[in-house]
Amino acid sequence: MTHADFEKEARASGWRTIRKVAPYLWPEGETGLRARVVLAMAALFVSKLIAVATPFFYKAAVDSLSGETLDPVWMLAMGAIGVTIAYGMARLMNVGFQQLRDALFAAVGQRALRQLALETFTHIHRLSLRYHITRKTGGLSRIIERGVKGVEFLLRFLLFSIGPLILELLMIGVVLAVVFDIWYLAVVTVTIGLYIWFTFKVTEWRVRIRKEMNDQDTDANQKAIDSLLNFETVKYFGAETREAARYDSAMQGYEKAALKTSYSLAFLNFGQSFLITTGLVIVMVMAAVGVQNGALTVGDFVMVNAYMIQITMPLNFLGTVYREIRQSLIDMGEMFDLLEQPREVTDKPGAPDLKVDGGEVVFDEMVFGYEDARPILKGVSIAVPAGQTVAIVGPSGSGKSTIGRLLFRFYDLASGSLRIDGQDVRDVTQDSLHAQIGVVPQDTVLFNDTIRYNIAYGRPEASFDEIVAAAKAAKIDDFIQGLPDGYETTVGERGLKLSGGEKQRVGIARTLLKNPPILLLDEATSALDTETEMGIQSELKAMGEGRTVITIAHRLSTIADADRIVVLENGEIVEEGTHEALLAKAGRYAQLWYRQASEEDAAA
Repeated sequence: MTHADFEKEARASGWRTIRKVAPYLWPEGETGLRARVVLAMAALFVSKLIAVATPFFYKAAVDSLSGETLDPVWMLAMGAIGVTIAYGMARLMNVGFQQLRDALFAAVGQRALRQLALETFTHIHRLSLRYHITRKTGGLSRIIERGVKGVEFLLRFLLFSIGPLILELLMIGVVLAVVFDIWYLAVVTVTIGLYIWFTFKVTEWRVRIRKEMNDQDTDANQKAIDSLLNFETVKYFGAETREAARYDSAMQGYEKAALKTSYSLAFLNFGQSFLITTGLVIVMVMAAVGVQNGALTVGDFVMVNAYMIQITMPLNFLGTVYREIRQSLIDMGEMFDLLEQPREVTDKPGAPDLKVDGGEVVFDEMVFGYEDARPILKGVSIAVPAGQTVAIVGPSGSGKSTIGRLLFRFYDLASGSLRIDGQDVRDVTQDSLHAQIGVVPQDTVLFNDTIRYNIAYGRPEASFDEIVAAAKAAKIDDFIQGLPDGYETTVGERGLKLSGGEKQRVGIARTLLKNPPILLLDEATSALDTETEMGIQSELKAMGEGRTVITIAHRLSTIADADRIVVLENGEIVEEGTHEALLAKAGRYAQLWYRQASEEDAAA
């Protein structure tokens, strides 16, 4: 990308971000917040009027002390001490109105922050599973974090730094032209113009360096989170040194970019200081000549100096503010890119809720592939009558787990249909679909919260007695009661404080509490040892009574009593029938069965 293309894209992205943030400054339907915005703007205007008037009191005090005649008359009546006190009061009122402005606007800014953060968080949860599989969690969290901070900075400084600065500069320009001479205004205007041009040009260069630094920061953060999430794997392979070197390599790139940022900042600060100081010296020389000629008083000289300092301070701040606003626009642009990420699976307009009477599930000629060039399911048709258990088996890569993801409508079919009680899952709301299906996965992942919270995740409004009843049905209540904190025991990140069997029982209790009419057992015991698996099988069987159950199985011994078994291979059904019928057929299922039996005998 050329420099011109980069600048064009950055400007377009910046204006897009400002357009998206603007509505949050004037929230629709929020009369109280809108009133706060109006009052904050009024306080801002008053504070700037006072700021521009303050040097007049300073001039009057100096003139009075140097023996000059005070003008106007009311200042003469106040005397040097009175004018000095008035000067102090004006400075105090200026600060007071600025703080009032900030206090009034704080609620508006925080509400905007909260709404944007919630909107982003909700949108991320609505994105497809495909997006979350390909996206790195560490990078995603950093984009959200920087984006939300960018919104806060933009709201505060764009509204209360850039806007007020422009207003103050205009007011001071009018004073210089009217009270002194048009040449004073000309020098100040040229100085400010050169200052802004220099600041913007150098800052655009620095933005590219800062973006490189952000990319390196994101990369290092991703590597750190990825390594920490896989802590056990790192230990198993003694890879601590390798992981540290990998992380240090990413931080080395960040270090180089950070040094470029520091060097460019030093250049920017010196250039800004040179331009401001030159303008200040020229104006002060003009005022000194005026005092020597008798055209100006010493108070006028002091007042010109006060105005120049008043201009210099916010302009010095402008460099920092512009850099941060520019960076905030980039950070927020990444967040808005995320918000504009299209949802792959969406509800149809006006889609009704799924109504389940019996729970019949029909997979009809399903064709699906994660990539167009590599189909996974090739016209699969399976009918699961209400209240029956159908098991789906087959070698790895045959498409078993894909069927479970399609049942939850994590993806849409390329062709064919998936119906529940005659209703196509694409025609009903996703929330109602998910509410009617319970799942016990191969590895139950728990939140880093209490056991009570994790069981209640199936139905948050459930009473404690209902939670205990579900735990008893999953045969984990005795274990929980034996813990020091009982149901208030924290399970650790991803449930690492519990064994595999204990986690699965919590998962079973969670699904029992949800009480769905359709149940998906996605290799629910394949990650457990044989003894633990046998202990959990009875709970799974009891849980399936009266429900439509789809079991995706690796160990065939767990599904021998299913009403029907479907054998998948290369995305196609090669056999189906009862356990006995398939063994008698001596086909693919029989091969899998006897192979597993011989492996288990050998292991014993």
